[in-house]
Amino acid sequence: MITVLAVVAALLAPSGASAAAADPLVSQGKSVTASSVEAAGLEPGKAVDGDPATRWASAEGVDPQWIRVDLGSAHTISRVRLTWEVAYAKSYRVQTSADGSTWSDFYTTASGDGATDDLTVTGTGRYVRVHGTQRGTPYGYSLWELEVYGAPVTGGGGDTPVEANGQLRVCGIKLCNENGKQIQLRGMSSHGIQWYNQCLNSASLDALAADWKADVLRISMYVQEGGYETNPRLFTDRVHNLIEMATARGMYAIVDWHMLTPGDPMYNLSRAKTFFTEIAQRHDGKDNVLYEIANEPNGDAVTWSVIRNYAHQLIPVIRQHDADAPILVGTRAWSSLGVSGGGDESDIIANPVNAANIMYTFHFYAASHGSEYLSTLSRAADRLPIFVTEFGTQTASGDGGNNFTRSQQYLDLMAQKKISWVNWNFSDEFRTGAVFKTGTCPGGPFAGTANLKEAGVWVRDRIRTADDF
Repeated sequence: MITVLAVVAALLAPSGASAAAADPLVSQGKSVTASSVEAAGLEPGKAVDGDPATRWASAEGVDPQWIRVDLGSAHTISRVRLTWEVAYAKSYRVQTSADGSTWSDFYTTASGDGATDDLTVTGTGRYVRVHGTQRGTPYGYSLWELEVYGAPVTGGGGDTPVEANGQLRVCGIKLCNENGKQIQLRGMSSHGIQWYNQCLNSASLDALAADWKADVLRISMYVQEGGYETNPRLFTDRVHNLIEMATARGMYAIVDWHMLTPGDPMYNLSRAKTFFTEIAQRHDGKDNVLYEIANEPNGDAVTWSVIRNYAHQLIPVIRQHDADAPILVGTRAWSSLGVSGGGDESDIIANPVNAANIMYTFHFYAASHGSEYLSTLSRAADRLPIFVTEFGTQTASGDGGNNFTRSQQYLDLMAQKKISWVNWNFSDEFRTGAVFKTGTCPGGPFAGTANLKEAGVWVRDRIRTADDF
């Protein structure tokens, strides 16, 4: 019988020491969750912030407890360094997982004595968890630092959408990856983060990335309706955090300036410049960010000329800091390419935005928008770069009965023409277009279909089909 100590001895063999010394720190600044937090200021992120004066602490007097870091992709792991505070673990396991749900031990001890445990290990996984089973003090568990050293697993084109595709760009009228291959992204949009931020947590985004196998998360920040204008600092920070969470899971992130009422994007131009300046400055080094600069321009006075003028003023603000990310421009009449206002794509074709690496958005709701909308999308996609940043299987209200037959016609067309799409919406709102049953957030569970409404089951099945990267 192989004992735990024998396994540990094998993991601590000298052959791993050189690898451990050579491998870089890969956990700093990554997404972290924990079983509990003792108090404000002791959150799990403090254990991977690189600051030896900050720490994570669990609830006192409770066993077991754990802290988990998401490396963002599969890594070979050669070293784990734990710097304990006074509240240390006498018995604990260090575990790895590919999906955040099935765990394998690669270090275990029943004789921890606190201070610093510098462990040479051998393992592979995306997630690393320290799982404490017996406290060494009457307090809880507390780490000044949780450091994981290793290297990304290479080969096979990458395990996540971002690893597989890298920095996206518009080539001709298609969305292409860093190798120039035409691709289609498929994913989900949040609801307004002023209302349903509780549906966007580590567990739900783990499910979106690993169970749904989504390529992209659209982060919908309403400007009015209790959103950005009420507290710009709060909502900008929420967007920063959600970009980081999508990044940690290898998904693309669409930053959606969700202007809706009033319908003229120029009304919020100054706010948009302030917001997108900070977002582009903070995230320009990332390969996975796209900017949607006007959700649904609408109103009789909001002509294509107005929208184009807005784009010409805002795009340079983003480009000053981020030269590479695709920028998505809203279209007339609720981003319908003008159809909902009695027009079509011809205005854009005749007078396109004077900027490179941009796409035009199209939104539809299958139970309201029939053959005229479908035909317009088909025609426009042969002349313009189109990204469907919002659609639903129900009516334009996001509610009512689902028309899955018409929805499938849209999806078939988008697959044929490599049009990327995002479904509305990843929340537990009461309307039929919200994929989760009411009451699912924030606790879940989010994986599988038990907590999904009919539309949620339908769209999850279609996101999960294999990508053509």
